[in-house]
Amino acid sequence: MNKKTIKDFDLKGKKVIIRVDFNVPIKNGVVTSDKRIKAALPTIKYAIEKGAKIILLSHLGRIKRKDDLIKLSLKPVAQNLSNKLNINVKFSTKTRSNLLKKSVSELQEGEILMIENTRFEDLYAKKESQNNKELGKYWADLGDIFINDAFGTAHRKHASNVGIASNITESGIGLLIEKELKMLNKVLVNPKSPFIAIIGGAKVSDKISVIKNLLDKADKILIGGGMAYTFLKAQGYSIGNSLVETEYLNMAKNFLVKAENKIVLPVDHAVSKSYSNNERIITDGIEIGEGFMALDLGPKSIQIYKNELKNAKMVVWNGPMGVAEFDNFKNGTVAVANAIAKQENILSIIGGGDSAAAVIKLGFENKFTHISTGGGASLSYLEGDTLPGIEAVQNK
Repeated sequence: MNKKTIKDFDLKGKKVIIRVDFNVPIKNGVVTSDKRIKAALPTIKYAIEKGAKIILLSHLGRIKRKDDLIKLSLKPVAQNLSNKLNINVKFSTKTRSNLLKKSVSELQEGEILMIENTRFEDLYAKKESQNNKELGKYWADLGDIFINDAFGTAHRKHASNVGIASNITESGIGLLIEKELKMLNKVLVNPKSPFIAIIGGAKVSDKISVIKNLLDKADKILIGGGMAYTFLKAQGYSIGNSLVETEYLNMAKNFLVKAENKIVLPVDHAVSKSYSNNERIITDGIEIGEGFMALDLGPKSIQIYKNELKNAKMVVWNGPMGVAEFDNFKNGTVAVANAIAKQENILSIIGGGDSAAAVIKLGFENKFTHISTGGGASLSYLEGDTLPGIEAVQNK
């Protein structure tokens, strides 16, 4: 995917629309995690240095009711960005208006105007989320160049990414998306061996395409989380009340045959009688008794997974190994994170989402080569899908 980047354009004096991902948590009008804002800074700073007149677009949350318009305003984000850049980031309270057009026309080189939450357009007719043609054209007409730097929504076909790119002559990707693709391509194109893929999370159905795409690339695929129990049930083991997708049992069985010992599954489990943080019982082996559900890897499984990771040169990880938000059932996720963090000379990539959140919460953020900013987008890319938000911009 050889796309034009922000560096391929002369930005001086041009109105540059940058689609960023500022979908950040806000509490009492204050941004509580600014990781996504920080991730967008290199692209924004580059545009400032090159004399662009910058128009920022982002979504925030989901707009379902009228009172969401108050709770999900990007105003606090504009303030946070102003503080980070030490310049006044102007703010448009409307997604469309004559005043917005006037504000854009008055922008000077190096100035920034942030437009209100793109999903305000979703309130009545889902115009943003369903890529309304008129809306995409309206936003495109505000600028000269469009740069998509929102990796978190690159797998979505929205008016603020595909819609704008389809209605503007010059378009490309920002520095963040360029970095994301570069890192994920290391997994998909000639990965370093031994290459270990760690796939966790609740459902096989969510990750089946990733496993399929990585099967001939990875040396081993370590499976954890709720999805492991569909595979174990497919092998004929008793799994108690553990999560299972019965419609995927045959597919899981076929995968295990095709994988030829590449897939590694838990051999013991931390179980409980309920989905809670209360009791933690370790099984003797693979079988799980009636009335119990597995919520994490057991100690023997943890040791096997650690051993598999010992000599890895490359690791890609998507999905936690258990219910990592429960203290009693985070051991598997912590142990895997630790095993990777301790390795010297390892290329380690976390594909966003719950595994990224778990690693950041556990304080391992700086121990990994790359933590993706987009769970759904990185998952789609690892499945081998094209990402509409990137596909829509110009090729080199």
